[in-house]
Amino acid sequence: MVRTLVTGATGTLGTALQSRLTEAGHTVRAASRSPPAETTADVEWVTLDLAEGAGIQSALEDVDVVIHAATAPQGDTKAVDVTGTERLVEAAMEAGVENFVYPSIVGIDDIPFSYYEHKHTAEATVETSDLPTTIVRATQFHSFVAALLDSVAKLPVWPLPTGMQVQPVDVREVAGRLVDYATKGAAGRTDPVGGPEVHSVGDIAQTYRRVRGLRRPILRIPFPGGTTRAFRVGHATCPDHAVGTVTWDEWLTDHYASDTDDVRRHNQPAV
Repeated sequence: MVRTLVTGATGTLGTALQSRLTEAGHTVRAASRSPPAETTADVEWVTLDLAEGAGIQSALEDVDVVIHAATAPQGDTKAVDVTGTERLVEAAMEAGVENFVYPSIVGIDDIPFSYYEHKHTAEATVETSDLPTTIVRATQFHSFVAALLDSVAKLPVWPLPTGMQVQPVDVREVAGRLVDYATKGAAGRTDPVGGPEVHSVGDIAQTYRRVRGLRRPILRIPFPGGTTRAFRVGHATCPDHAVGTVTWDEWLTDHYASDTDDVRRHNQPAV
């Protein structure tokens, strides 16, 4: 039986990994800065703070495989993604880990966004180490794209960079691919995992608006800068590796099923 450590286990990907790993027969050790108060018997929780370097050695004790899902896109990305990854890789080498699996992001070497640059640095740390490693890049999760649209949904007009290209993927499908690679044999750099369809931001916003029963107008804003340009030309997509099966429309319909009727009723004119 493979004992697998999942860092960032309370995050979107880490949560999806737990059930997939236990279903696949792994002994799962889940690590987080703040483990949940209520846990299940099939997952062992430990406290791990990569930014502070606390709990790393104990988290790695008797571990065969690490899936390093911890990341800080809205926090101190350098402390967690760069320095924290360096600490974890060094400790994993000392612990004799047999496969260090690193989930990464499509396009990070072509998109001049600071978080992506830190992920690229972390990726290089993993790949150039003496550890047996597996690197799996994926496109943006459906939930991430939806959260961005949620942030503008209540505005009277939605100002969006409608020409940017994205390829949303279901986090459960990415987790499943990572579990496939979470063996005692490392696979190196693998093919990326992309969602089933490439969309413009304008297209995904229109689908979001339709599924949620909203009527806000969408205003095209030509945001300047290299990051927007890189997204617009498709660096964040991998159409040749569209292996996901859950479409944006399907995910939205399922995710917002409980509130769609309420929103539609709210938008009906008074009589």
